[in-house]
Amino acid sequence: MRQFKSILCVLEHGQDSLPALERAVALAENNQATLTVVDVMPPVSERIGMSVGGLDWRDVQAAMVSEHEERLASLVKPYRPRLDIREKVLLGTSFLEVIREVLRHEHDLVIKTPESPDWLDRFLSGDDMHLLRKCPCPVWLVKPESKESFQRVLAAVDVDDSYPPAELNTRHALNNQILEIAGALAVSEFAELHVVHTWEAIGEGAMRRGAFMSQPEDEVDAYVEQVRRHHAQRLDELMHHAGAHLGADAMDYLKPQLHLLKGSARKEIPALAERLQVDCIVMGTVARTGIKGFLMGNTAETILEQIHCSVLAIKPPGFATPVALED
Repeated sequence: MRQFKSILCVLEHGQDSLPALERAVALAENNQATLTVVDVMPPVSERIGMSVGGLDWRDVQAAMVSEHEERLASLVKPYRPRLDIREKVLLGTSFLEVIREVLRHEHDLVIKTPESPDWLDRFLSGDDMHLLRKCPCPVWLVKPESKESFQRVLAAVDVDDSYPPAELNTRHALNNQILEIAGALAVSEFAELHVVHTWEAIGEGAMRRGAFMSQPEDEVDAYVEQVRRHHAQRLDELMHHAGAHLGADAMDYLKPQLHLLKGSARKEIPALAERLQVDCIVMGTVARTGIKGFLMGNTAETILEQIHCSVLAIKPPGFATPVALED
């Protein structure tokens, strides 16, 4: 099972950040990992021109940093008897400084609550979307109203084999990462593990209703069934490979429930998450490597904008962040 060794928890919203902190503490304990908590504040501009009472921008910034440090300390204090927690206040743009902290200290997981207070209307706001797109390690956005323990975890995989060979290898590696992390999360939370893959029979609509390609219904049905069986076989192969990697005992404990859904991923995956009342969805956010800062595909972004649960987003091996340690 995947074990995280260096966790970075971002606490920017006071008490609203406690669900993320609680997850981070529990995960650090279970994995014997290091835990660092940070708050990020914008730097005070040198142009503010403060001179009243002898104060300048440095005094104001120092006072603000002290206030943020005090808030961090108060949030962390109840958890200190359980493990050693490092605290730090970062100055700058939130997503940039979080990613730089990941690069500096090789954190392998970022946990935070979303920046938007209105989860249902705007799950992903500016900094969150930048973080999901550009952070080199997995990012776990924890819903502020998260239950104390999860009941259902959903892993979204893509076993379509119609991609170019190089991208197929990347997608296969990403699928394995998704299952490994989702499985570890389900075990840690004593939760059900669900695995979903969506498929479509290319050209089915044209064959059934097209003016230039209409085919007998039984032939179209046979073609659609053949496509379904192919995707089912590919999903079975992925699960068999995951079982060999995770171990028979883990798979026997998890007993993953498979969902092979016909239709668009951007429609069917959020609908399934809603029907199952999923607590967390684990999914990949990019599929191509070698392109610095390659944005999440439209499908992934559309799914993320619709779901109302926590999300753990994973990059494939070889992803290169466009963020540098220094400007």
